[in-house]
Amino acid sequence: MTLAEGSECLFCRIVAGEVPCDALVETPKTLAFRDLHPVAPVHVLVVPRRHVEHAAAVTPEHAEDVAEMITTARAVAEAEGVLERGYRLVFNVGEDAGNTVGHLHLHVLGGRALEWPPG
Repeated sequence: MTLAEGSECLFCRIVAGEVPCDALVETPKTLAFRDLHPVAPVHVLVVPRRHVEHAAAVTPEHAEDVAEMITTARAVAEAEGVLERGYRLVFNVGEDAGNTVGHLHLHVLGGRALEWPPG
C-alpha cells in the first residue's frame, strides 16, 4: 500500500485503519465501504489501497488496481442484492463533477431505478 504524502488523504487514512468505516468488501488491492452521504439505497465507495489522485491520473501501471476495483464493485452489488436488477458505477473527476476527495474512488449505486441522464 502506498499512502499519499503525509497521510492527509481521508481515504488513505481509512485504508490504513486510522479512520473508521463501514467496510463491506476487502481485497488485497481494494476496500469497499458505505458512503456517509448516500444518494441511493445502495451507495458504496470502492477505493484502491494505493493512492491515485483521480481517474484522470490513472496510467497503465494502475491497470491491476482498476480491474480489481471493478471486480470488487461486482462483489458489492452481489452482497447488496442489486446484481440482477442493476447498479451504476461512477468515477467523478474534478470539482465540476462533484469530486470532493482526492483519492480515486468508484461509486456503486443501486437499490432503486436510477434516472438517466442523472438530474
